[in-house]
Amino acid sequence: MSDYYGNQPQDVRPGIDARRLWAGGVATAVIAALLAVVGLLIARGVFEVEVLAPKGEGVWGNASTTTYALVAAAVALLATGLMHLLSVATPAPSQFFGWIMVLVTLIAVVLPLTLTVAPSAKIATAAINLVIGLVIAAVVNSMAASARTLHRRRQSAAPPPATRQYPQQQPPPTRYYDQ
Repeated sequence: MSDYYGNQPQDVRPGIDARRLWAGGVATAVIAALLAVVGLLIARGVFEVEVLAPKGEGVWGNASTTTYALVAAAVALLATGLMHLLSVATPAPSQFFGWIMVLVTLIAVVLPLTLTVAPSAKIATAAINLVIGLVIAAVVNSMAASARTLHRRRQSAAPPPATRQYPQQQPPPTRYYDQ
């Protein structure tokens, strides 16, 4: 059925621009990897805490620094995939994403505190994990909000019954400022 002016009704559904979402996800992965490296450099270089590497490895550490950065990047990409899934499948994707990320970040913070290493290494690793988790959650959530779209699909209107013809109605008169 058409409206007063003959326009067809539209089916408006929320959606997401997948290209923008995943481009933002890759950028978030780079940010997360760099954040992991910065966190390890600060812990080892400034506070002289042995995080993920023995003391003899120096400020840069060993291959664990690269692994930690790659894992942080992978977590950012997984978070992007989760947001994509939630955006197309749930009614309130930001709320579900927020809760999931808070709980995953909490696990990443508590887990190092249960290890049998020096207390300073536990706290430093937990702090780095907290910052990485919060940044990933905030950036993915905000860039997903900017990637949201509305998908408009025209609905096919049923043809009017052929029993009686009505005269076409004229639109209401315009006002001076409408001209």
